[in-house]
Amino acid sequence: MSEHVKCLIIGSGPAGYTAAIYAARADLKPVVIAGSEPGGQLMTTTEVDNFPGYPNGIQGPEMMEDFRKQAERFGTDIRYSFVSSVDFSSKPYKVVIDEKQTILADAIIISTGATAKWLGIESEQRLRKLSGGVSACAVCDGFFFKGQDVAIVGGGDTAAEEATYLAKLCKKVYMIVRKDFLRASKAMQHRVETTSNIELLYNHETKEVLGEQGVSGAIFKNVKTGTERKVDITGFFVAIGHQPNTEIFKGKMDLDEQGYIKTVPGSSKTNVEGVFACGDVQDKHYRQAVTAAGSGCMAALDAERYLASK
Repeated sequence: MSEHVKCLIIGSGPAGYTAAIYAARADLKPVVIAGSEPGGQLMTTTEVDNFPGYPNGIQGPEMMEDFRKQAERFGTDIRYSFVSSVDFSSKPYKVVIDEKQTILADAIIISTGATAKWLGIESEQRLRKLSGGVSACAVCDGFFFKGQDVAIVGGGDTAAEEATYLAKLCKKVYMIVRKDFLRASKAMQHRVETTSNIELLYNHETKEVLGEQGVSGAIFKNVKTGTERKVDITGFFVAIGHQPNTEIFKGKMDLDEQGYIKTVPGSSKTNVEGVFACGDVQDKHYRQAVTAAGSGCMAALDAERYLASK
């Protein structure tokens, strides 16, 4: 079984759905393969207060439902399937869906996103699913912990940046670093070390996040001495990196050393003609819903111009 489409969008979320809205309005008749997590990371996010147009805030899943409905209103064909493989060696490009159906596409927009890395301990995962104060995005959720004590795990630039961001909002920030040094750049290290309400716990790892319905504390273990320390916190942030969802694209297009899709600066173009990327799959710096949506718009416009030139 195979079919031919003008524009295929792989992945959903703010980037994919925005690309679909623009592509559909340009009469590209886009088909969206929503993937294993339709709606992306926002489906596991509760309050979204920083997306323009929602003055009272909105639940992440509800916002993604609005995006989906808007895309469908203009004729987008959304399919709840997953991509098994891609072949960019000849045009039209071949994309296998659910290991059985082949779609031939003249232009492809990739918006498969990225997945936050977690510690993997039971209490962290349980409270994360309950939306009980465990987060992987300080910029998204830090506001909810204004004037409170929180902890952040990680020692790289992202962790340092998010710790200093939280320090502006929170009463106290515990920064949990497994090694006896920060991996962050010298400038970020200096910023952390000179922020008075950040307490660095070197050589520590998280043993348990405490709380039934919400975070009430955490137990940290010194990896050298084995001693444990309990702290009272209401927010627990994890900043140990993200993993871009690009496994099926390895060897098919240019990725950076971390697996993010490389795009031409100022555009959504990849090194494969007619293949575009948007959202967190190519953005390791901002990772916000609004920037993902903006890049989805760019990808659709780039795809439209590419198809028009052909």
